[in-house]
Formats: sequence, structure tokens, C-alpha cells
Amino acid sequence: MIFKDFKVIFPDRIEVMSVQTRDGKIISFSPDFSGDEVIEGNGRYLSPGFVDIHIHGAGNHDTMEASFEALEAISTTVAKHGTTTFLPTTMTVDVREIRKAVEAAKEAKGKVSGASIGGVHLEGPFISEGAIGAQNPNFVIRPTLESFREMVGEDLDLIKNITMAPEVEGALELIPFLRKNDINVSIGHTVATYEEAMKGIRAGCNHSTHLFNAMTPFTHRQPGVVGAIFDTDISTETISDGIHVSYPSLRIAYKAKSTDKVLLVTDAMMACGMPDGIYSLGGQDVISKEGAARLTSGALAGSILTMDKAVKNVFEHTDIPLHEVIKMASLNGAKFIGAEKTKGKIALNYDADLLVLSENLEVLHVYIEGRQFI
Repeated sequence: MIFKDFKVIFPDRIEVMSVQTRDGKIISFSPDFSGDEVIEGNGRYLSPGFVDIHIHGAGNHDTMEASFEALEAISTTVAKHGTTTFLPTTMTVDVREIRKAVEAAKEAKGKVSGASIGGVHLEGPFISEGAIGAQNPNFVIRPTLESFREMVGEDLDLIKNITMAPEVEGALELIPFLRKNDINVSIGHTVATYEEAMKGIRAGCNHSTHLFNAMTPFTHRQPGVVGAIFDTDISTETISDGIHVSYPSLRIAYKAKSTDKVLLVTDAMMACGMPDGIYSLGGQDVISKEGAARLTSGALAGSILTMDKAVKNVFEHTDIPLHEVIKMASLNGAKFIGAEKTKGKIALNYDADLLVLSENLEVLHVYIEGRQFI
């Protein structure tokens, strides 16, 4: 298949050119136009597929259902919005339920028909009750190697990220083990001081979960977790829906961290892609209304954001060039999960995870490893 004269989005530029794919891979930028299907660019963009490292659910299903049917629904729903790789994300629930969700993701990996499963993100249960957000405080536990093993068994290589509060007892002892096993450790749902966050970073924390949300804020005398994130080179992620974080705050964050250190995520829950109504997250009722998902208490409960909307929001509300916005939604996530040699950008021998975008950044077509999804 040849994508002819598209505005091809690379990590460092946008260039009008042609891209040829075969057997699920990108094989040429100087194709021979004979004997292959040709798709004309006509002013449209060709983008790498999006990588979402933080998503709980979509299409009226949740990762914690621990079933192929749920993961298939999430996979196909998010693929319609340009996500070609995702990390099913667990909640703070009973450890045995987390284990079931991990096992389900392992079984579904390579089998879902939409966005591919790139691993698992464990959000909790090693978090602080003081920054619980939409997590369930009844299942918060102290981090230990034994409880971690109970959650994941021998599937260490499947776990790509775990969100932890560095200040809780046992965290600083567990973090080095996790990093030694190539698991990203993300600071989140935390009431840590700046100093406690820095101890976590020195121990190995290399990322932070949904910047600004469920963490101690930045002030001029107490810089908090946000200050530690800005003061170091760890990466972070933003829920760029204009609800979780204001656009001025997002602009400040992107300037402080640079587009190399920020990942766009959705933190979406089962109401993503669904009409307004009552849904659930971690066993708690969630009301989806007017673009936001909230517990009955009013606390934000994930989002109903999609990655294409996140990209459009950031592009429209910042002065960041489009190719850098796309990088935050694709290559940065691929690097995070260790897939940067095959996914996250348009390059020779990379997987043909490709999006055809309109001039207004609407997703028109999605290709997953060369197979047309929409």
C-alpha cells in the first residue's frame, strides 16, 4: 500500500512525501508506484498511531472486568479515535481482582482486533488515602514485594508502569526492585512533600501520573510533588481535556518539562465513547455528563477523553507545533513502554500503525500493523 503525497508527521517535522507499507511494516519513502494500491494524500496528514499508557476503560467496559470481551471493547473503541497501542490500567481494588485483570490482559495481548495491548499499568494500590481521587480507600495497602508478587505473579515483563505514593511506608524499598525489572514507577495519588518526592525520584521513580491531579501542588514556599516534577528530568503525563487541568496550567507545564518529557493520556473510563449516563469505576458509581466523569461526591473519576481530542485540544490551546503534539501522543508513549524501535513514529521497518487525519485533525482512517481498521 502506498500513501502518496501526504503531509507526513515525523517527530521533528512535517514533510510532504509518500510512504509505502507491506506485511505490516513501513518499507519505503521512495516507492515504486506500479502494482500497489495507492491512496492519494489530497492535503491530508499521515500520522503515527497514538499510544495511550493510562486508560481504564471505554465502550461501556472496564479493565477490571478481567475478560477478553472487555479488553476487546476497549481496544476497538479507542482505535476509532487513533489509539493503536494502549496499556489497560487497573484500579485500587482487592489484590486478587488486580491479578485477574493482569491475567486477562496477558491472554488478550496479541488477540484483540483494535488497538494492541502494550502491557499493563497498575494504578495503585500502593497509594495515599490522602490523595485518593476516584480510587477506593478500602483497598489501599502498604507496598511490599509480597503483595506486588501476589498482584502480578510471574508476569513481570507485562507490567510497564505502576503508580505509587513515594512517601508511604515500604515504597522506597520496593521502587529499586521495580526499576531493576524495567517497570516504570510513577509518582501519583500522593501527599508527598517536595523532599519526599525527591527521595522517591532518587530511589528510582521516573514518571508521574496525571500531572497536577491527586498530588501536592506547587507553591513558592512548598513546591510539593509538582515542584519535584518540574525540578527534575522525570517524565509526566497530562489529561488534556480542559477539565482536569486548565489550559494556562498545561502551557506552563509543557514549557517547564518540554515536549520530550510529556505524554498525552486519556485516563478514560468505561463511559468513553458512550452517551451521558451512570457508569462505574473501581466499584463506584460514576456520572458521565457534559464531557466529564465524576463520582457522586463530585470528584473527577477518570475522563471520557479520547486521544484524538487530546491532540486537538493541545494543538488549539498552545503554540506547540503539530509534529511535537503528535510526538507527545505517540513516540513518547512508545519510548515509555520500551517499544520505540517498532512503534511511535513513521520510519523504515517500523510497524505500519498509521492514521490518516483531515486538515482539522479528525481521524479518517486507522491502520494497525498495516491492517485497515477504519
